[in-house]
Amino acid sequence: MTNLALLLLCLGLGAALRHGQLLPANAAGVLNQLLVLVLLPALTFLHLAEARPEARMLLPMLMPWLIFGAGWVFFAALGRRLGLARGTIGALILTGGISSVSFVGFPIFEMLYGAEGLALGLVMSLAGSILVSVTLGVVVGSWYGAARPTWRGMLGNVLRFPPFLAFVAALAAHAVGGYRHPALLRGVLERLSAPYPVIALLSVGLQLQWRVPAGRARLLALGLSYKLLLAPLLIAAVYVGLLHQHGPATTVCILGAAIGPMNTAAVIADRYGLDPPLAAQMVGLGIPLSLPLLALLAWALR
Repeated sequence: MTNLALLLLCLGLGAALRHGQLLPANAAGVLNQLLVLVLLPALTFLHLAEARPEARMLLPMLMPWLIFGAGWVFFAALGRRLGLARGTIGALILTGGISSVSFVGFPIFEMLYGAEGLALGLVMSLAGSILVSVTLGVVVGSWYGAARPTWRGMLGNVLRFPPFLAFVAALAAHAVGGYRHPALLRGVLERLSAPYPVIALLSVGLQLQWRVPAGRARLLALGLSYKLLLAPLLIAAVYVGLLHQHGPATTVCILGAAIGPMNTAAVIADRYGLDPPLAAQMVGLGIPLSLPLLALLAWALR
């Protein structure tokens, strides 16, 4: 439960610092630059270079990609129909399509299924949520953040995105075969990436507005309805209804789909100018709202 307590504390502290005007107005932007340029690349290479997904982990590995792809189609179609701004659509895709698996999911999965649940969560995070955010997440940020997007411009943004370069380096390490971080490199990467969750959540808290303006209520309702309700229903329909899969892996995937938005999604949205206030509220409100839903869902699935 330490992760959940830290999550709520950092969000609240960031919001308090903003409300008290104790930091410069651009503090969140500075923190986001630090996250993207230093901390997230270190975190990405630290974990992905040594990740060894197994066949039995295929279900949790695919779940984040499925809900992100479905969310992209859902929000793009809905956004066009409602005449939403491109940045707003992009923010909804990012925050509605990526779950905060590591912060919220790990303690819940371990509590329900012990070491097996934690292993499933690790694969879901490393080969799923983190990988989605530094690949397709950057594609969405580039595409919806540009007034006149082009494939060349989008590709350039992806190739220049430091966490994506760290992902490419991790793939190169995999090509070596049996790669393991040298002790010195591991120690450096662990220390560089350790502040990531605290700083990312403080950044979200600095951008968070607890009062929801009338014009934003509908957008938040749409985004959170997909993230907290439609996404787990989709995974249940595909995994149980179509694939006839049962057991801990399936349960963990359904729960993972119902977790609130990942804080990295809000960081990417801010970097590309995709309605940062909406993205911050999706994370700041979505995670607390997902907790009672997860408790109810875990009880029903067991």
